[in-house]
Amino acid sequence: MSLTDQLPADWRARLPAAIVNAQLPAMDAFLTAEADAGQTVFPPRDRVFAALRLTPWQDVRVVILGQDPYHDEGQACGLAFSVPDGVRTPPSLRNIFKELATDLGEPPPASGNLETWARQGVLLLNTVLTVRAHAANSHQHQGWEAVTDAIITAAAARPEPVVFLLWGAPAQRKAGLINAPHHHLLTAPHPSPLSAHRGFLGSRPFSTANRLLTAAGRPPVAWHLPAAHPPPHPPEQLSLFGCMTVLSDDVGATLLKKGAPLRIPQAASVQPTTIGTTGAACEIRKRHKQV
Repeated sequence: MSLTDQLPADWRARLPAAIVNAQLPAMDAFLTAEADAGQTVFPPRDRVFAALRLTPWQDVRVVILGQDPYHDEGQACGLAFSVPDGVRTPPSLRNIFKELATDLGEPPPASGNLETWARQGVLLLNTVLTVRAHAANSHQHQGWEAVTDAIITAAAARPEPVVFLLWGAPAQRKAGLINAPHHHLLTAPHPSPLSAHRGFLGSRPFSTANRLLTAAGRPPVAWHLPAAHPPPHPPEQLSLFGCMTVLSDDVGATLLKKGAPLRIPQAASVQPTTIGTTGAACEIRKRHKQV
C-alpha cells in the first residue's frame, strides 16, 4: 500500500495537494530505492503514519515533536519516543518517564508503549518519519521535513488551543509554523541523556500542559501508564532468607526449618525479620479475623 493510501482521510483533507500528490509519491520512491539497495528501514512502511491513525486531527490537544525514529531492531513503531510492548525502554524515554515521576508522581511504567497517550489526542510526531537501521538521522533532508511541516501546520490549524511540546533544537525550529495566538508552546532541551540535565529534567511539561488545557476548557490528558510490578512469589512456596521455606495450602502453612515442620494456622501471617547482622528468623504474628 502506498504512503498516500495509508494517510488517514481526515489528515489528507488538511494537507496541501502538493504534499499528497507529489511529495508522498516521492517518499514512496525513496523508500523503494532504499529497499532495492538492501537497506533496512524503520519503522515498517505500514507504521509510518501510525501517529496520524491513532490521533485523528479533530482530537489533537497536545503535540510532542521528536526527531527521527529509533534505529535499532524492533524499536520504531511510528510514534515519537514510543516503543512496542516488550522492548527495552530507550534512554530518552527513560528520562521522559523520570520527569513524569517528578512532575506527577507516576511510578515507572511497565512498558514504553505510548499508545495510551496517542489515543487521548497526544500527537507523537517525529520530524523525520523513517531511518536506516543503525544510522541515526540517515533520512534527514530526503523530503520528510516537507511532509511533517505540513502535518504540524495542519495541527496548528485547530480552532481549539493545542499545547506543543518542543523538545530539542530541531523541534524548536518548527515554532514558526505555529502562529495562532490561542496555542501554547512549551520548549525544553531534548530528553536525550546528552541534554536532559540542561533543563528537560525539572521542566514539568505534563502538569503544565494539563493546566493550560484545563484553563482553556479542554480535558486534561491522563498521563498515567500502567506501572511495572515485581513478579509475585509462587503461592506454593516462598523462600525466606534462603534458610526457611513456607509451604501453603488451604489449611494453613508449614514452616520448615532444618527438617522440623511447624504448623501455622491460616490466622497467622509469616513476616521475615533480621536478627542482628549474622542471621535471620521468622516472626509469626496473629491476624484477627475481621467480622
